[in-house]
Amino acid sequence: MRFVVVGGDAAGMSAASRAKRKMPQAEITVFEQGYDVSYSACGMPYTIAEPERSMQELVVREARAFREKQGLDVQLGCRVEGLDPAAGRIFGTTTEGATFEREYDRVLLATGASAVRPEVPGFDLPGVEVLKSLEHGRRIKDYLARNRVHRAILVGMGYISLEMAESLRELGIEVAMVKPRPELLPWMDRSLAEKVQEELEENGVELYPGRSIRRIESRGGQLHLVCDEGELSGEFILVGTGVQPNSQLAANAGLELGPSGAIDVDRHLQSSDSKIYAAGDCADAYHVVTGDKTWIPLALWANRSGRAAGDNACGGNVRVQGVAGTSVFRVLGLEVATTGINAEQALEHGFDPAVVSIESRSRAHAHPGAKTIRVSMIGDRSSGRLLGAQMVGREGVAHRINAAAVALHARMNVEAFSQTDLAYAPPFGPVWDPLLTAANQMVKKLET
Repeated sequence: MRFVVVGGDAAGMSAASRAKRKMPQAEITVFEQGYDVSYSACGMPYTIAEPERSMQELVVREARAFREKQGLDVQLGCRVEGLDPAAGRIFGTTTEGATFEREYDRVLLATGASAVRPEVPGFDLPGVEVLKSLEHGRRIKDYLARNRVHRAILVGMGYISLEMAESLRELGIEVAMVKPRPELLPWMDRSLAEKVQEELEENGVELYPGRSIRRIESRGGQLHLVCDEGELSGEFILVGTGVQPNSQLAANAGLELGPSGAIDVDRHLQSSDSKIYAAGDCADAYHVVTGDKTWIPLALWANRSGRAAGDNACGGNVRVQGVAGTSVFRVLGLEVATTGINAEQALEHGFDPAVVSIESRSRAHAHPGAKTIRVSMIGDRSSGRLLGAQMVGREGVAHRINAAAVALHARMNVEAFSQTDLAYAPPFGPVWDPLLTAANQMVKKLET
């Protein structure tokens, strides 16, 4: 069996490794357009904050190890540019300009996602970067080492920009954040988002939401972000305005795309062509709360879906449940976490949402060092189901959110969740865990 994998990061290498384990005699080839495979992209902002650390430390396994230890044919610097389902072959070009093609019995598209750059002049100037790949991380690290950067401008206020704000402040660099939309973290309960905003401002981060960006200019030794409302200047600009699925290869081959432009796949990661699978950030998924297709590019799903696709390409029957959108990130001294859907999304999907927001503590009341934890919980008035939860605090948030995520996968109602037996000890939380306190309040609200 000839199994071709297009893309050599989390989903691609998980699929190739799993397929080789399931079918050792299979001929498995991975084509990766870059020169890095299997690395921890989520660690890049934190590595940038430490000048003595190398980006190479984030590489989990090099291509050579996959070749020598697992017998995978990993081809680097090979960009797949075409897919011919009728002929069962892929073709492309190497970085040296040579062409290649390969026939397949099964193929996995694991082409990932790419950073969005605003379509305005100047976003290709030196000193203007995105942070998506390990090579981007190397360029940023090198730029900061070679240039005296006193002030950085971050375009966008999403996960990457917020993590980079922390990293740049740790390096002693002034930070200004700007975005076209008027609110910070618009998906989050306003009372929680305000705490994130306070944390940024208390740490000297300037926030400029609601700015209409027109262009970037380089003059006087600085980069100038020109907006309708005025200019922001600095020596470095990071563009963190989101990512988009790399699905053009699939679209050109006639494969169906989902509502977010990602490759449409079923619960076996199979595309509209039975011989073609797709996994990771280029493909969509099912949301465990709504049951509808969604596109939420996260690391665990990339690894999990790639593993399942590798199984199924070898004749397996792995059916993936989907995603709850569980994520956590750090903003300076705060942990910020979410799972499930918010009230606005609940309305869009036909639920009748109720929201409660509470304040609790990260440790028992008499235990020293306790910090405030804020929880926003979303439930459905009609069915009583738990729909989502959001949390902000200085400690005890990152792993607590997992309890709510498990409840969402189990389709628990709020009352059942309020009766769960969560662990208690004074150094780790109060007797009534913050999530249980929120659930108890939600039960009361749903009864009225």
